[in-house]
Amino acid sequence: MKFIVSSTYLLKQLQVLGGVINSSNTLPILDNFLFELDHTKLTVSASDLETTMASSLDVESDSKGSVAIPARLLLDTLKTFPEQPLTFVVEDNNTIEISSNHGKYALAYADGNEFPKAVSLEDPSKTVVTGDVLATAISKTIFAAGNDDLRPVMSGVFFQFSTEGLTFVATDAHKLVKYTREDIKANQVAEFIMPKKPLNLLKGILAASEDDVTIEYNESNAKFTFENSELICRLIDGKYPNYEAVIPKENPNKLVIDRTQFLNSVRRVSIFSNKTTHQIRLKIAGAELNISAEDIDYSNKAEERLTCDYQGDDMQIGFNSRFLTEMLNNLGSDEVQLEMSMPNRAGILTPIDGLDEGEQVTMLVMPVMLNS
Repeated sequence: MKFIVSSTYLLKQLQVLGGVINSSNTLPILDNFLFELDHTKLTVSASDLETTMASSLDVESDSKGSVAIPARLLLDTLKTFPEQPLTFVVEDNNTIEISSNHGKYALAYADGNEFPKAVSLEDPSKTVVTGDVLATAISKTIFAAGNDDLRPVMSGVFFQFSTEGLTFVATDAHKLVKYTREDIKANQVAEFIMPKKPLNLLKGILAASEDDVTIEYNESNAKFTFENSELICRLIDGKYPNYEAVIPKENPNKLVIDRTQFLNSVRRVSIFSNKTTHQIRLKIAGAELNISAEDIDYSNKAEERLTCDYQGDDMQIGFNSRFLTEMLNNLGSDEVQLEMSMPNRAGILTPIDGLDEGEQVTMLVMPVMLNS
C-alpha cells in the first residue's frame, strides 16, 4: 500500500478529525486514525465509539488497503512540515514509512480491521440545511445546554423538525434558548437530542460554509454529510422536557434597551456581586433601569443607571449575572427586549433586530430571589 499526498492538505483534514479523539480511550485502537485507501481515494476516520467522523481525500496511488496510524504522532509530525508532497509506504515490518523532501520517518501501525466500524443507519429520515444555518443554530443554543450527568437529556441540544420549520432548544433548568427557522422545512416530523461533542465539531467546520448538509436520523443515531466528510453520532436517549410549559406567555412588563450598553453594564456591576450567587438586581421605573450588585461579606457594591424604553409596572428582579452575560453575548442585535411578568417568573430576552427572514431566537432566564 502506497500513496502520495500534500502535507498541508492532509494536516488540515486530520486536525478536524482529531477533535473526535478522546485524550484517554478505553480501546487503544481509538488513539489512531483509520486510513482506508482505494486507488486515488483515501478515506480517513476517527472515532470515540459514540461519534465517528470520516473525510475523503484525493491522493496519488494505484493500491488498496487499510491501516490504523497513531493520531498524535502523525499530527505532531505533519505540523512541522512546510507544504510538500509526502509519500506513505506500508513496509513489511509492520511500520508505515513517510518520506518527505528531506527525510524518512517510520511509525508502527495497527491492522485497519481492528478499528470499530461506523454504524450504518437503517431506514433514516432526511433533512437538508445549509452549513452556515446549522452552525448558527448550534452556536445560538449549545451554550445553554447543561453539564449534569444525572440529567443526560439536558446535556444536549434538542432538534425538532417539522413541516412548518426547524426548532433547536437547549436548557440547563436555569436558562433556556429556543432557536427557530421557518424558512427551512423538513418533510416529516422528527425529534432527537444531539450530544454536545459532535455539535461543537460541526459548529467549527461549518461556520462559514454555504454548502448543503444532509442530516439523516433514526431512533438512535444521526448522520451529517457535507462536502467530502460525514459525521455519525449516537443520540442521547430519553424524552426532552416540555420546554413550552416553562415559557411564560403573559408578560406585560417590556423593557427595550441597547444590547452592548446593557451587556457592558451587567459585566461591570457583576464584578462587585457575591462570588457564589453572582446576583445582580435590576430595578426599573419609568424610563430608567438601575443595575446594582452587592457583596455584603466584602462590603463591595456597585450601581449603574441606564435609560431604556419601558412599558409596565415598576419592578425589581434579580438575575444571575453570568447567565445574563452569556445570553447578551450570544445575540447579535443592536437592541434587545426583556419581557417580565413577576419577580419570581422567568424573564424572556429576544433580539429586536439583526435576524434573517424566518429566524427567531427566544432566550429565557430564571430569576434569583432578592434578599431585600
